[in-house]
Amino acid sequence: MKKSLMGLLAALPLIAAAPAVASDEHAKQSEHAGHGDHSAHGGTAKKAAAPAQKPASAPATRNGVQTVDLTVTAKGFEPSDVKVKAGQPVRLVVTRKTAKTCATEIVMADLGINKPLPMDTPVTVEFTPSKSGTLRYACAMDHISGLVTIQ
Repeated sequence: MKKSLMGLLAALPLIAAAPAVASDEHAKQSEHAGHGDHSAHGGTAKKAAAPAQKPASAPATRNGVQTVDLTVTAKGFEPSDVKVKAGQPVRLVVTRKTAKTCATEIVMADLGINKPLPMDTPVTVEFTPSKSGTLRYACAMDHISGLVTIQ
């Protein structure tokens, strides 16, 4: 019995460390997978302002309105970076194509915009930027985001 008790005591530090190691591994995997802040479920990954994978997408101009089609997929908002011109109306047409996302709304806090994104239904967000800069759009949880760069 003394030998089995000694073996158990020797293994105790390994057993106690296992949850911390698993948590660290989850945080590392989340960072590599491109996920943002995981504080909602205990992680500590840093927030990303917007994915920087693809170059900015230019809008199509229809009847003087800069129109950009955005899609919500398992990868997030696509495209995630859009360039528009200041002083001209902008129309974002957002269509959610996946149920496996927290992006069930689009929020543009700087403009006071918060619109639900029902599945497979185009939702229009319109605004006219007056000066150059950037506007951020995100899901309501602020995990998935993108940028509108105004030139």
